[in-house]
Amino acid sequence: MRKFLVVLDDSRECLNAMRFAAMRASHTGGGVAILSIIPPDEFNHWIGVGDIMREEARERIEAHFEVFAKWMRDKQSVDPELVIREGDPVSEILAQIKDDAEIGVLVLGAGTDKKGPGPLVTQLTRNSGSLPIPITIVPGDLSKEQLEAIT
Repeated sequence: MRKFLVVLDDSRECLNAMRFAAMRASHTGGGVAILSIIPPDEFNHWIGVGDIMREEARERIEAHFEVFAKWMRDKQSVDPELVIREGDPVSEILAQIKDDAEIGVLVLGAGTDKKGPGPLVTQLTRNSGSLPIPITIVPGDLSKEQLEAIT
């Protein structure tokens, strides 16, 4: 089964990427893998404190994931899987693509502010010619109706 890999983060554009991935998976019989990445610099404290912070970050990610997963299950009949990795976001995305042969498309949401589409979109599109899968970049300000029309 082909999976759509989508990155779960705190950005506004993440919502449209999630919707797009779920809708495309539903319409094509695919799956969704939701990747959340914990940056390494978040835990540069004493070992005990770092472990507690890491566990709290995982709990926040799992709670955030459940909101999207419930919507995907209820509205799109897609049961997503959650993958949590620690490290540099771009490196971890590439590692996940390499580790899971079923991933066929990377779905990213593009930011809508004047700063540009966002760091992941910027960094990954620079290397898009050498990626083993295509990237779909979903504009952050598309409406739910527009997403439904194009998926």
